[in-house]
Amino acid sequence: MFKRFCIAALAMMSALHAYAQNFSLHGKVVNDFTDEALPHAVIYIQQLNLSTTSDELGNFKLSNVPPGEHLLEVKFVGHDALQKHVNITNRDLHLVLRLTGHTMRKQVIVQGTRANSSTPIAYAEVGKEEIQRLNNGQDIPYILRFTPSLVATSDAGTGIGYTGLWIRGSDPSRINVTVNDIPINDPESQQVFWVNMPDFGSSADGIQVQRGVGTSTNGAASLGGTIKLGTTNIKPNAYAELSNTYGSFNTLKNTVMAGTGLIDERYTFDMRLSNISSDGFIDRASARMKSFYASGARYGESSVLKLTVFGGNERTYQSWDGVPVSRLLGNRDSMMTYASYEWLSDEELEHLLNSNSRTYNKHTYKNEVDDYTQTHYQLHYSKHFTDKLTLNLAGHYTRGRGYFEQFKKQAKYANYGLENVIVGTDTLTRTDLVRRRWLSNHFYGTVGSLMFKNKNLNAVLGWAYNQYDGEHYGDFAWMQYAGNNFIDDRYYQGNSLKKDGNIYARALYSIADKWDVYGDVQVRNVNYTTSGIDNDLRSYDVKDNLTFFNPKVGLTWRRNTQEKWYASFAVGNKEPNRNDYIDAMAGVVPVHETLYDTEVGYQRWGKNYCISVNFYNMQYNNQLVLTGDLNDVGAAIRMNVKDSYRRGIELEGGLRFNEALEWNANVTLSSNKIKAFDHILYDYTDYENTVVVRKNYTNTDIAFSPSVLAGSQILWHVWQNRENENTSGKHRLTLALLSKYVGKQYLDNTSNDDLTIDAYFINDVQLIYSLPYRKQGLMSLVVTCNNVLDTKYSSNGYTYGYIIDGRTIHQPFYFPQAGRNLLVSLIMRF
Repeated sequence: MFKRFCIAALAMMSALHAYAQNFSLHGKVVNDFTDEALPHAVIYIQQLNLSTTSDELGNFKLSNVPPGEHLLEVKFVGHDALQKHVNITNRDLHLVLRLTGHTMRKQVIVQGTRANSSTPIAYAEVGKEEIQRLNNGQDIPYILRFTPSLVATSDAGTGIGYTGLWIRGSDPSRINVTVNDIPINDPESQQVFWVNMPDFGSSADGIQVQRGVGTSTNGAASLGGTIKLGTTNIKPNAYAELSNTYGSFNTLKNTVMAGTGLIDERYTFDMRLSNISSDGFIDRASARMKSFYASGARYGESSVLKLTVFGGNERTYQSWDGVPVSRLLGNRDSMMTYASYEWLSDEELEHLLNSNSRTYNKHTYKNEVDDYTQTHYQLHYSKHFTDKLTLNLAGHYTRGRGYFEQFKKQAKYANYGLENVIVGTDTLTRTDLVRRRWLSNHFYGTVGSLMFKNKNLNAVLGWAYNQYDGEHYGDFAWMQYAGNNFIDDRYYQGNSLKKDGNIYARALYSIADKWDVYGDVQVRNVNYTTSGIDNDLRSYDVKDNLTFFNPKVGLTWRRNTQEKWYASFAVGNKEPNRNDYIDAMAGVVPVHETLYDTEVGYQRWGKNYCISVNFYNMQYNNQLVLTGDLNDVGAAIRMNVKDSYRRGIELEGGLRFNEALEWNANVTLSSNKIKAFDHILYDYTDYENTVVVRKNYTNTDIAFSPSVLAGSQILWHVWQNRENENTSGKHRLTLALLSKYVGKQYLDNTSNDDLTIDAYFINDVQLIYSLPYRKQGLMSLVVTCNNVLDTKYSSNGYTYGYIIDGRTIHQPFYFPQAGRNLLVSLIMRF
């Protein structure tokens, strides 16, 4: 083996010597109007018989180009061919190749709110190739988990089912998400439930993750980050793809994709069907998910009309209660104490004591599931009036409906507004029952943008109007003793209406190829009403009408072609969510949050490296945080705190050692503080006379905001042959080491070291073998060993506290993640 290695090393050295006098030509292919990267463009030097294609981010590289002047030719479907004379001297040459489109072959519809290299904000791009490598059935948060300042978590411990993400410590309700510029966040909770979009990564052509306020966007406010997903772009040739994954916890993913390519140079049709199932790491935390994607488009000489439909159904066993710390530590005495304070039945105590410490799930009823179906319809139209002016219009409609089911033992009829049941001479006040809590909603609206670009000015005028109609209600699937009660009667019901409109104008003006001046202003109006009876039988009636002014300014200075500095200041405003309104204390009205975001950054790139440094100062006014306060029925509520901030530095770097080895890494160091707030505990020693205990805290850490985050991806192309014009790519064997470090996090805002999520460092290893065949065929085998070092860690948690008999009790709960586990994927593209 050592002898073979030495022979291979000598052969590689000889090859390097043979090409010592040759150089490389690399760069990026973009659309001249939109700056959108053009993937799969053909770049070639005919007289040298050298050719390559651009990757999903438009990047390309031609190696072994001899010095001298050559005619470079570039072709991309729907664009005018480009011929350019290049002079290769004594160094490698980097070019940006701009192609003019003579038909609308690219989707400019997603450009209205996206950032580009001249926008003075911090963002990351995740291209199609990386998405495909990381997409083995896990949800979008796990595909994005190696991007800067981002933390992903999973209730079931596997990244399948209910997952979430935080950016710079900001929770999911402060992160705006769009698909093709269409809002995806639930308008009431302002979160995205990724479980409702299973296997969406298979239909995503690219993902942009903006940090901070970012550019003006549609839908939910961005007070921590923005995620912009774009779906499948045009593929000129017919194709089909089969993808199958199997692994630990009986995880199974089956995906079939197909497309017609261009028909008569005008029409394309694409589709995807997916099925994902997993038993989960946590006991009974199973997920059964089905999804689809379909699109059809007509491309004219100056216009595009495209219909996109996607959706799915998820049936996920509930594992969102977490594991109590006593069970996690396996301390029997602590478990007995926990059981007594929480009034656990003998059966529940027995289950607690005999479960696995890391996989305990309090629910044992077989149908304790969340079952939800969501379907999205998008119709896009783009019109290219001139080389400088483009109009984008879109209409959308989303239908969602589903429930989560729960078994309740010996529930009081009175707690559900039901009549007691008389059996013979006995009056029953309790019964075993199964309840369902439903959400049924309609979300629809329109978005648009008018884009103008010439040599020095890139301007966008955008607008959107969206409306949400939602219904919350509960009924019963079964009741042991129903009496005169009907199991399909609704025991609570409420209706919500939210109207959300915005208009924004953004401009980027270039001065002498050195300076870019950026301005962006948005006016957004939110009108929200909700009323009815809540699940705890409290009535509520909320009406709020808010208008926000969100300005943004920035400046970029290009010192040279390889260096730039930028700075920006942005204001973001966000309305309270549904629970903030309906759970508020009597007489207390939550107010909107305001963020003042300052960003300063530096970037430098060379032939084989890139570095980026970004400083941020996010100053909040009236941020809504948990203070331990409770409403009239004991539910935890959020309260506004006057002053809080997030400050940090984000470091990113990429290094290509040679053709075979590359390394990308990022580190975030931050301080996240609340200047002053009152933490509240309730003393239940005398239950009839509950005492409120307040303790003032100053300069405390914001919960779920680690001060250190780091990510790393090392890719080693162990073996690869040269790209052949008769095949779709390189015959390649790649090893990847994917690492993530997340520092200590506090479970509440008191900086209590007994209420923390421990820091963790996890490593995944991937083996990717790609075998191209014919012009566009490719067979890939991807073997992923997640958490290869079998680290025992939790990625999320929560806590609540109270005082009883003079003793302060804190009940922390955690979400343990899976240890070492394996996923094997086989992908065949035709």
